[in-house]
Amino acid sequence: MSDKMRLSGLISGMDTDSVIEALVSTKKQKVTTAQGNQKKLEWKQEIWKNINTDIKALQQTYLSSMRFSSAFQKKKTTASDSSVASVVTGDGAVDATQKLKVESLAKTAYLTGKDLNGDSTAKTYTASSTLKDLGYASGNTDTLRINIGGEEKGSLEITENTTISDVLTSLKNAGLNASFDESTQRFFVSSKATGKSNDFTLTDSGNGALSKLGLVTATEAEKNAADYDSSEYASKIDGSDAVIYLNDAKFTSNTNTFQINNLTITALSETKDKEITLTTATDTSGIYDMVKNMIKQYNKVINEIDKYYNADSARKYSMLTDEQKEALSDEEVEKYETRIKDSLLRRDTNLSSLQSIFTDVMGSGIEIGGKTYYLSSFGIGTGSYFDTADNEKHALHIDGDSDDSLTASNTDKLSALIASDPDLVSDFFTKLSQDLYTKLSGVSKSVDGYRSYGSFYDDKKMKTDYSDFDTLIKKLEEQANDYEDKLYKKFSSMESTLASLQKKTSALSGLLGTSS
Repeated sequence: MSDKMRLSGLISGMDTDSVIEALVSTKKQKVTTAQGNQKKLEWKQEIWKNINTDIKALQQTYLSSMRFSSAFQKKKTTASDSSVASVVTGDGAVDATQKLKVESLAKTAYLTGKDLNGDSTAKTYTASSTLKDLGYASGNTDTLRINIGGEEKGSLEITENTTISDVLTSLKNAGLNASFDESTQRFFVSSKATGKSNDFTLTDSGNGALSKLGLVTATEAEKNAADYDSSEYASKIDGSDAVIYLNDAKFTSNTNTFQINNLTITALSETKDKEITLTTATDTSGIYDMVKNMIKQYNKVINEIDKYYNADSARKYSMLTDEQKEALSDEEVEKYETRIKDSLLRRDTNLSSLQSIFTDVMGSGIEIGGKTYYLSSFGIGTGSYFDTADNEKHALHIDGDSDDSLTASNTDKLSALIASDPDLVSDFFTKLSQDLYTKLSGVSKSVDGYRSYGSFYDDKKMKTDYSDFDTLIKKLEEQANDYEDKLYKKFSSMESTLASLQKKTSALSGLLGTSS
């Protein structure tokens, strides 16, 4: 509508605004209808995006790996004493029972400095305290050398003005953990990793800096002397490697983890002379869970497809206008719009194609060793018509699945076959997965102007249609506004003509003496 002043029907006596509003309403309804259709398209895109995501999850998370036999070569290793070691079984591990002994665990080198105050509490040293404060002779110099794994990693020239903070910085820069605890008046220094190769030593050039810092450790000879006083020295635990014996063969590691013949063994505690057993066998529960999770995702997809494809018609439900929404509660609006949303893919041809692919593949037979097997051969099938809910008729159930109330009481045929004939299970599900993966890849190819690669619906076409609605709505709004302006101009012209005529009539009446 133009912003120019418009004349009302003062002369004609007509309700101009109401008349024009009625005449323009048809054109404005076209705008409203286009906006409603665009909103439906937006909802349709959202629904398809969710379906597409779920199908991609089935294809990429499960079918992509299950189409190869390696996915079914799952092994699990159990330790007879889980407090001694944990084991992660890698691809290629063989079924075996082995004996393990943990002689020693890898240790981190750790130095606890002596109490700088000894038995006295007269002084308290802080990070800003200097070597002079600690009693280091004025004018003396010394060199602190930091050796890690047999290599010098850092050094510090020490004078009477060197602070405890300076020493800590040097230790840290060399690659050690270091701190000074004011409450205990001690240095604490440790390696950042376990193992002999990460052990460290601290030395000075002989002028006593380490002694004043409380970082001198006793030699073995000093420890064995009769007059040895442990309070005069720092305490140090040397870094050492872990040592285990697997089937009497010795292995060492600077950590407590060992990679041996596709097993990752983590030593947890020392066994001394005791041995434990490690048993590697087919991981039946892992294979079962893989198949179960694939079926669970398949059910999510097929139930979703059935829900939207079989939805009731919402033809009688027109899109709500803003005025209609204001008259309803938020809950009522949501319920009304959901009714429309749920019907948008009713009898959709793309959904129908996907539904056929899923049900055909999952219901087909697969020949193995001259015999044809079906999912039912492994205790997997759809529920009875009367026991399953609407739109879940194509969902699959595993006999003996404790999470499925429909089939939990049935004999667990799948687990039994995984344990007794894992090759059969592998052959069947790899071929099934290959078939479904290939067919899904076929319908998710790029189609110029319609579909992006990896999409199971016409996402490109929908995006274009949405943009076209923007153009159409703008055009219809302009047409409605132009028509409204045109009508106002006509009515204004009519009012002006009537006003002029009334003025002339009044003047003529005055000349003829007939004016009141």
